[in-house]
Amino acid sequence: MQRILRSQTAGIIGLGTFDSEVLPSSLVEIAPILRVANEVEEYNPRVAYLCRYYAFDKAHKLDPSSSGRGVRQYKTALLQRLERENELTLEGRVKSDARELQSFYQHYYQKYIQALQNAGDKADRESISKAYQTANIIFEVLKAVNTTQDMELNREILETQDEVVQTKKMFVPYNILPLDPNGANQAIMQFPEIQGAVYALRNIRGLPWPKDYKKNKDADILDWLGLMFGFQKDNVANQREHLILLLANVHIRKFWKPNQQSKLDERALTQVMKKLFKNYKMWCKYLGRKSSLWLPTIEQKVQQRKLLYMGLYLLIWGEAANLRLMPECLCYIYHHMAFELFHMLTIDPMTGENVIQANGCEKEAFLRKVVAPIYDVIAKEAERSKGGISENSEWRNYDDLNEYFWSADCFQLGWPMRADADFFCVPYKLDFDNDHELANRYRWIGKVNFVEIRSFWHIFRSFDRMWSFFILCLQVMIVVAWNGSDDPFAVSYGDALRVLTVFITAAILKLGQAILDIILCWKAKQNMSLYVKLRYILKVVSAAAWVFVLSVTYACTWDNPPGFAQTIRSWIGNEASFPSLFILAIVIYLSPNMLAAVFFLFPSIYQFLERLNYRIVMLMIWWSQPCLYVGRAMHESAFSRFKYTMFWALVIVTKLAFSYYIEIKPLVGPTKAMIPTFPNGFFPHAQNKKIGACVALWTPITLVYFMDTQIWYALFSTLFGGIYGAYQRIGEIRTLEMLRSRFHLLPGAFNANLFPNEKNDSRKKGIKAIFSRRITKAPSNKGKEAARFAKLWNPIITSFREEDLISNREMDLLLVPYRVDCELGFMQWPPFLLANKVQTAVCMARDSSVYGSDLGERIEADSYMSCAVRECYASLKSIIKHLVQGEHEKQAVDFIFAKIDSHAEAGTLINEFRMSAVTHLYCQFVELIKYLRENNKNDRDQVVILFLDMLEVVTRDLMMADELDHIVSLVHSDLDICQPFTSEVALRFPVVQPTVAWREKIERLYLLLTTKESAMDVPSNLEARRRISFFSSSLFMDIPKAPSVHNMLSFSVLTPHYREQVLFRLEDLETPNEDGLTILSYLQQMFPDEWTNFLERIKCATHAELRESEELEEELRLWASYRWATLTRTVRGMMYYKKALELQAFLDMSRDEDLMKGNDAMESSCTENSDTENSDDSLRGGRLSGTDCQAVADMKFTCVVSCQQYGIDKRSGSPLAQDILRLMKRYPSLRIAYIDEVEESGNDRQKKNIKVYYSCLVKVSDPHQALLLDQVIYRIKLPGPAILGVGKPENQNHAIIFTRGEGLQTVDMDQDNYMEEALKMRNLLQEFLKKHDGVQFPSILGLREHVFTESVSSLARFMVNRETSFATIGQRFLANPLKVRFHYGHSDVFDRLFHLTRGGVSKASKVVNLSEGIFAGFNTTLREGNVTHHEYIQVGKARDAGLNQISMFEAKIASGNGEQALSRDVYRLGHHFDFFRMLSCYFSTVGYHFSALITVITVYAFLYGRLYLVLNGEGLSARKAVQDNKPLQVALASQSLVQIGFLMVLPMFMEISLERGYRAAVSEFILMQFQLAPMFFMFSLGTTSHYFGRTLLHGGAIYRSTGQGVVVCHVNFADNYRFYSRSHFVKGIELSIVLVVYEIFCHNYRSDVGYVLINISMWFMAGTWLFAPFLFNPSGFEWQKIVDDWNDWNIWIRNYGRIGIPPEKSWESWWEQEQEHLRYSGLWGIVVEILLSLRFFIYQYGLVYHLNITKRKSNSFLIYGISWLVIFAIVFVTKILSAWRRKLSAKSQSLIRIINGLIFVTFVPIVTLIALPHMSMQDIVIFILAFVPTGWGMLQIAQALKPLVQVVGLWESVKTLARNYEMVMGLLLFTPVAFLSLFPFISFFQTRMLFNQWFSGDLQILSMFRGRRNARYSYNKRE
Repeated sequence: MQRILRSQTAGIIGLGTFDSEVLPSSLVEIAPILRVANEVEEYNPRVAYLCRYYAFDKAHKLDPSSSGRGVRQYKTALLQRLERENELTLEGRVKSDARELQSFYQHYYQKYIQALQNAGDKADRESISKAYQTANIIFEVLKAVNTTQDMELNREILETQDEVVQTKKMFVPYNILPLDPNGANQAIMQFPEIQGAVYALRNIRGLPWPKDYKKNKDADILDWLGLMFGFQKDNVANQREHLILLLANVHIRKFWKPNQQSKLDERALTQVMKKLFKNYKMWCKYLGRKSSLWLPTIEQKVQQRKLLYMGLYLLIWGEAANLRLMPECLCYIYHHMAFELFHMLTIDPMTGENVIQANGCEKEAFLRKVVAPIYDVIAKEAERSKGGISENSEWRNYDDLNEYFWSADCFQLGWPMRADADFFCVPYKLDFDNDHELANRYRWIGKVNFVEIRSFWHIFRSFDRMWSFFILCLQVMIVVAWNGSDDPFAVSYGDALRVLTVFITAAILKLGQAILDIILCWKAKQNMSLYVKLRYILKVVSAAAWVFVLSVTYACTWDNPPGFAQTIRSWIGNEASFPSLFILAIVIYLSPNMLAAVFFLFPSIYQFLERLNYRIVMLMIWWSQPCLYVGRAMHESAFSRFKYTMFWALVIVTKLAFSYYIEIKPLVGPTKAMIPTFPNGFFPHAQNKKIGACVALWTPITLVYFMDTQIWYALFSTLFGGIYGAYQRIGEIRTLEMLRSRFHLLPGAFNANLFPNEKNDSRKKGIKAIFSRRITKAPSNKGKEAARFAKLWNPIITSFREEDLISNREMDLLLVPYRVDCELGFMQWPPFLLANKVQTAVCMARDSSVYGSDLGERIEADSYMSCAVRECYASLKSIIKHLVQGEHEKQAVDFIFAKIDSHAEAGTLINEFRMSAVTHLYCQFVELIKYLRENNKNDRDQVVILFLDMLEVVTRDLMMADELDHIVSLVHSDLDICQPFTSEVALRFPVVQPTVAWREKIERLYLLLTTKESAMDVPSNLEARRRISFFSSSLFMDIPKAPSVHNMLSFSVLTPHYREQVLFRLEDLETPNEDGLTILSYLQQMFPDEWTNFLERIKCATHAELRESEELEEELRLWASYRWATLTRTVRGMMYYKKALELQAFLDMSRDEDLMKGNDAMESSCTENSDTENSDDSLRGGRLSGTDCQAVADMKFTCVVSCQQYGIDKRSGSPLAQDILRLMKRYPSLRIAYIDEVEESGNDRQKKNIKVYYSCLVKVSDPHQALLLDQVIYRIKLPGPAILGVGKPENQNHAIIFTRGEGLQTVDMDQDNYMEEALKMRNLLQEFLKKHDGVQFPSILGLREHVFTESVSSLARFMVNRETSFATIGQRFLANPLKVRFHYGHSDVFDRLFHLTRGGVSKASKVVNLSEGIFAGFNTTLREGNVTHHEYIQVGKARDAGLNQISMFEAKIASGNGEQALSRDVYRLGHHFDFFRMLSCYFSTVGYHFSALITVITVYAFLYGRLYLVLNGEGLSARKAVQDNKPLQVALASQSLVQIGFLMVLPMFMEISLERGYRAAVSEFILMQFQLAPMFFMFSLGTTSHYFGRTLLHGGAIYRSTGQGVVVCHVNFADNYRFYSRSHFVKGIELSIVLVVYEIFCHNYRSDVGYVLINISMWFMAGTWLFAPFLFNPSGFEWQKIVDDWNDWNIWIRNYGRIGIPPEKSWESWWEQEQEHLRYSGLWGIVVEILLSLRFFIYQYGLVYHLNITKRKSNSFLIYGISWLVIFAIVFVTKILSAWRRKLSAKSQSLIRIINGLIFVTFVPIVTLIALPHMSMQDIVIFILAFVPTGWGMLQIAQALKPLVQVVGLWESVKTLARNYEMVMGLLLFTPVAFLSLFPFISFFQTRMLFNQWFSGDLQILSMFRGRRNARYSYNKRE
């Protein structure tokens, strides 16, 4: 809750506009009164004063002690304003206050209410409702004033008020359906399906109402349920509308008939009920309980009972709050309440009365007695998590609490639920002195089924089959390679037996896995059933037994077996065949795997066995997998299995062949050669150096072996994904030239795909569908199809113009005529296709002597030219005939056109006419059209002359002489006419009242005659071209047939919003940043053509004109907001759905004559039907009015934005709330859901106010009103704060109850949509009705995304290409054939009912569900769902544009994947998928990030291994096996592919080739190299590996808000250092130090090519990690910035941290924050951290013995000990000095200086005289390189052991040492950057690289930077 500040109450004190919404939460009840005061103030200030005074009095009664937050300030401010208003308003008062109010009340009633009543149906419902509410409040104030003045109200006013009160009840605020008595005449309530659902719900016959309850005449089933079970009133209203719309939509889609009655079909009820209760029935079956869904035997009661059951579930779900995330918990609640419902409907035979439900019927009983107790458990567990920093085993998350209801033990809770049940026992802390808390600790249920222990072993445990497979394959390859044979299949008998030892290894791995299961699940043992514990124990015993059996039987095959094996051998008998015994044991061991293989090949067998209840079958299933509620029946079709099995077979075979022949086999020989002898090295005490050398050689190879499968997967998935994309016809139309060549197919494609087909869909299915599909051309007649095409094509083009993508002229060139010209016999194409065609034809006619008779053929060869000529001729013919009115002139004109037509039909036109004269005629036609466009009366004489000239050209030049006499005789037959066309009646000019059709014809003809642009140049905007191309191409894909809007699935859009940008303010746009650059100027340069189009649209010439009015300023704000990731842009895109549905509804039901009318067809239809009594008549007649279209769209689509903070923002006066109100006004059908946090008084008035939380839904109060106000529709009380877990999914969960329909599209607030894509939404929703691969219906429809932030910078371009490739080729291949596509948090469409009953659209547990979106996909797959991907529709998406934003996003993703690796979902997927699908799951989720981590570890392993070999002596490093290690070079080359982003660049290249062509892909690739894309990808690798590894080891994953802001500003050095210090800088410096040492001691093979390449790649990685943040930082090399950064850095590094000082202000605060993850890390994480730090000591150990001062001594360990004595001495002296300095600082600074001087004089000569004479310069360098990392290692260990170090008292010394290290690292980083900034061309190159294309285009942004900087510096100088 935000505190109301004095600055926010300033408006109350003054006499300006009074904000009725800015008030404390405990005083929300006075807001309506203040709204009325604002409304009437203009008409009667005294009445407004009295209203405010009454509000003040009521506020005092609501909170008399002013204990609420901000109440005292608010009352004071309001009282001060009232005092001032009283003085001002008393002067103009004539009557007393009471009489003034009475008079005003009567006046208001007569002027507004009676006037609106007299208006009848034309009155706006919102205005009427608002008038009654205002009148009611005025009367309330009047009554209070009269009471104060002891006056009675007259009878007339009381009667009037009674009427107001009664009528006000008829106007209830509604969402979509006005279900109040007055709403019956609304269009949506006239639909038969809606009426049928309403009538069915109002069937309350036989329901036992309470005796003293007076039910409403419109009471229904949900009212009864709400009354009997204690549901909230608004919850009942919300779910009533929800259920009605749901049933109506299913009914109309499945069982609609043209002339149906208003009766709900029973089959619609059955279908909804089946889907709604599928999960509940499965839960009952799983627990062995009978369902509570009992239907009566009397058929008349069945429908009512079904509605009762469905209504009860929806009411439970609607009020369950956070319990909605626990689906089986809801099943438990529903099970008991449905059981109670059944008994409530039956009569107790003992008492003869109906049974009363257990929790009572009082108000909010369900919330208090059912929801609140379970919610309290969730809240307490969330509190125990300490914000997610506690160990996961110490608290229960949503999954743990929900999985408690997977066991029959949940029924021990009883009903009503027992408060003393173990489930409700949650100890806050373990307090051994508190017996109650200790008892709770022991009764605490704890984790259920799974424990998220933080360990790397989870990756092995979840995907143990994969790791076992690769380990066994590695063993086989080493064994085979060791025999030395070139043929791996030519092995001896002994080698074959050695190969079979892999089964012993497999048994050992199984044993390790079984032990690991017990270790990781140990903390869940308390809640484990006996069967689960027994299974774990038997698994260990069985695995150990197999290890023993296989080991012994193999040992018995040896000629000289060990002693124990000899004993076993003697027991069996020496004559036995022991190899056969070993093989027999292997066969028995493999028998379960053989059975699993049979089940894999024949999944139907396993599905059949799953349904059986035989004990042997249940025992087999129990042994193979834990018996859980989820993870069952996860089977795909045989064809799907075949596809992904073949893919992985190819990948695995290729990977193993490469590993064997390139990596493993070539390394065996050098290893054999190295084993015999090893020289003495620097490890004098090492017992066996062979192990170290082999580890150094084999570790990088082994790591790459386990990692390079990711490379092969990326390679093959890209290849096959591209092939599959081509198969889907992606990129069918890539350019405008291709669009132009295929545009003639578009009308047919529109009619085939975007309109419902009256006939059955007989299109082919299967493989032949794509290649055999043909779109027919548009019909040659001017039929319905052409008109339909125009009605959809033109709104698309118009939307382009509204978005300022095209200019007015481009829009005219792209539009198709709205009206079909019945006189034409062909399709009228858009002018951009026909541009310059007429002029070309005229030129060809002029040169007809050259072309001869081929002129006609040449024109006909170009179809568009032929169409242009024909249309121009037909249009001119129509125009001239319309203009010419004289009798003789008409005869002459008719004769001329008849002659032309006859010759054209005969094909003799060219031969009979002189075509060279067409040029003159063409010019005259153009002049005529110009006059007609102006239609000026003064031009009549010129038009007459023009007609005479045309007549002369036609008769004298064009036609032959024999035709002339007849024409002259026709024209001059009347002796009174001297000249034709001169009389007033001969020519109709000017045209009187030209119609719209006439104007369209004139404009189109003018464009055809005058346009000279090439078709390739229109549209010129690249985004418009991309969208037109994609949309046109998508129509040729395999897209489902469009149903009619009535028959389509209904859906909603849900967008979560927190505090992100809604709408740019003018201050934001025009306030310059530190570079002097404004956001507006930046956007103007980014989108110059769109800015020009914007100015043209609003008819402004300059920017200054935009500030002349508020409307233009609003347009400017919108224009800027539409070009960035704002909520305004998202809402505009989503509301295209409604606009598209309204258009499609009109086209579906309109008659042919309506289609021919043109653009105003819908308006005319609306006008024609506006006076009809029942719009149902128009529906049954096959027509829709405009109002009906809107009603249909409302029934099918709902848009809800969940603005979590809207209530707080509104009461605090935040501009965000006003911007959201503007959105609601702009889009009246938009709904805003928010969490309202208010203070209410408790039962005891002595206590403080309590906070109460509500889920609210609001809409705009009156979109036509100037004052922006909202209206609350639903207000549902919550049991407590809604945000207990992750914020975004909790925000979605609270708002999901306000969504409607069968589909739910989840859209982030940084996304966009397009009009043309919205037209395909009903096609997409049809996918829910189609079984994919013939197995199951989809539950999530995945969509492709287009990232629209590409033009921001080169970094944004990299992100766009990477995200686009993942959203297209990546997800395409994951969905099919791999079948492992999940939900990735964006614009997927969910099967709403499926997810409504299965936990929602995301998971919300703290920390573990950080990447909340993908868990929805996991949950769907585990619950028998199906996720598909569809690329014929796209949405827009914004991505981060700055390096810091990108890195934060990648850190969030990597941390989320680290948490995924620990989650139960990934574990269950890894175990329940078959082997090949499990591989797909691994490499597409956590495997990608784990491979990145292995890549970095490989670099470390290689460098430290090489350093080990080099420091071990010249003899070892000079060996050929070390110098020329080809396998190692190949392995490092493989991991280098990952470093430079090969895994990301390859899919990019393929997708760009597919969608834009190979040339564009090559150009893009080259451009990315010039823009340093490899450096960006390598830097991203460091970010990913760091945060993924740290999350797995220590946790600390947090949500990182990237901001999505406009990134054009410089990031200072201190900020970069804070963010990248641990993830990149430290690692980069370490790699650099190791590489330097390697360079010093490696002398043998520096000239080797492999060495050079590997060395370069290592240095490139180190340099990238050190300097990429500065290279990609705007103005990173500008000298002034460098100076400022240095000053900031020095201030920051020297600031001491204190309580409340943020990390941005102090190094010490930041340093403490960087160690937070170690404070909450487990013991294993601390141990690993210490072990990793030991590498610095081993490194120091090696370097110490290479100093000249130590080479003269022996290799005694004493040398190493002395080096540590030196370190400890330095630390000790430093500690003593620090202690003395602190002790003496307050007494004597002189003494401190004397001591420092003595130390300097003493130690410096000693070091100089003793150490330096024995040390060379190399020794000094080595000394520094040895001991600097050692100090860092000590720091790392000290930080890990911080509590111990603090006890010892060395923490301050550690802090001082750390600060010194940080200062040195900062200096090392800063120096090169500062040096480069001395050269201006570096900054020039950097700016161009970041913000412009490669050396092409203008340096606009660079010019802006320079101009702004110069202006700023000049201004500063003037000051």
